[in-house]
Amino acid sequence: MCSKENPVTPPIVPRNYLLTYVLVTLLFSLWGFANDITNPMVAAFKRILLISNFESSLVQFAFYGGYCFMAFPAAIFIKRYTYKKGILLGLALYATGCLLFIPSGWITAFWAFLLAYFIMTCGLSFLETSSNPYILAMGDERTATRRLNFSQAFNPVGSIMGMLVAQQLILARMSGSPEEERFALQQSDPTAFQQLQQHDLGIVIVPYAILGAVVLAMFVVFLAIRLRKTPGEDNRELALGTSFRRLLTLPRYVEGVIAQAFYVGVQIMCWTFIIQYGVYEVGLPADVAQGYNIVAMIIFILSRFICTFLLQYITPGHLLMWLAIAGGVLILGLISMGGMTGLYCLVGVSACMSLMFPTIYGIALEGLGDDAKLGAAGLIFAIGGGCLMPPLQGAIMDMDAISIGGYSLPSVRASFILPFICFIVVATYGYRTFKIHKPKSETSQSA
Repeated sequence: MCSKENPVTPPIVPRNYLLTYVLVTLLFSLWGFANDITNPMVAAFKRILLISNFESSLVQFAFYGGYCFMAFPAAIFIKRYTYKKGILLGLALYATGCLLFIPSGWITAFWAFLLAYFIMTCGLSFLETSSNPYILAMGDERTATRRLNFSQAFNPVGSIMGMLVAQQLILARMSGSPEEERFALQQSDPTAFQQLQQHDLGIVIVPYAILGAVVLAMFVVFLAIRLRKTPGEDNRELALGTSFRRLLTLPRYVEGVIAQAFYVGVQIMCWTFIIQYGVYEVGLPADVAQGYNIVAMIIFILSRFICTFLLQYITPGHLLMWLAIAGGVLILGLISMGGMTGLYCLVGVSACMSLMFPTIYGIALEGLGDDAKLGAAGLIFAIGGGCLMPPLQGAIMDMDAISIGGYSLPSVRASFILPFICFIVVATYGYRTFKIHKPKSETSQSA
């Protein structure tokens, strides 16, 4: 399980790739920002438009649906052209989706916001399908998982910025009227209610418009700078059928895609509904509940760096398994105890999730060579777990309390059985990685 230092271990990032590595790593913060300014918008749209938990969670369905829809087209584009062109197209779509928030607010239509989210994440799908395998290819395969973990450590830096913007510039500035008063105003004075909606939607729009301008600036930077190519990147042959069939014969890869879908599902559910838990289970204001989300992200960031360090001594599969088990235990604590103790458990889950995405990614793609481009698309497609599971959890939250014998379990707490199931799947993949699949990154470390 533990490793000995190897005196000939290659550098994590070779010097000739350093500038390219730094620039591409900056992108990880950009999509982290998009993810975590969006999670609190589920609660915001529910309050502004007076819709159900299920309906408001369609924000996540549209957001992560873009990842699913564009993952394989992005992989084909990158295979046909280059990682750089994939990044440029991703930035262009990302900026377009952000700027579409402006007309969406003008027409006060939820479907228009969902379309903007979908286009935005079509761009993010291009960025992630390009950047993750690009980072893996920038050096020796033995250090690929550590290299990706280090890049992914900057993803939550963007995430916490997105959370702060959502808390301070959106949730805290929205009208303080609770939903009950808004329902009453909608019935008694529709004109005043529409004005209130326009005010709050205007607050939502501004950060996304600014984000669109920032992304356009990044587009110009990447257009102007020459990125270093990786070995095999000039191979433009599109043998998609052959590559796909090869991938399907690799249990470590196929199971990795499944595990990634469940991991993304648990991440999005825990971070999206921490506000609903804080509001409905503990009685906190929405912006205060978002503060706990920010604390969770700080823990996530610190844990990411700690876990990246631990990978020098503990195999990825072992660490993945134990963190998933710990996450499941915390979720059980939330369900059984509730209240502030449950909220603390929910915040603590972030420490367990920090390693999971890049580690599953690195294990699943290890040794795939040029098939990694199509393989990466499958792992980005797996982000679709984030579009399916939040609406399911939202539907459970909309239900009445669940009676188990003589015990009544609030639906908000009961809904977290879905994250618990997800952690079981991830723990199983971690176990099978070091017991059955044994990739090079596992076998190169001795017990």
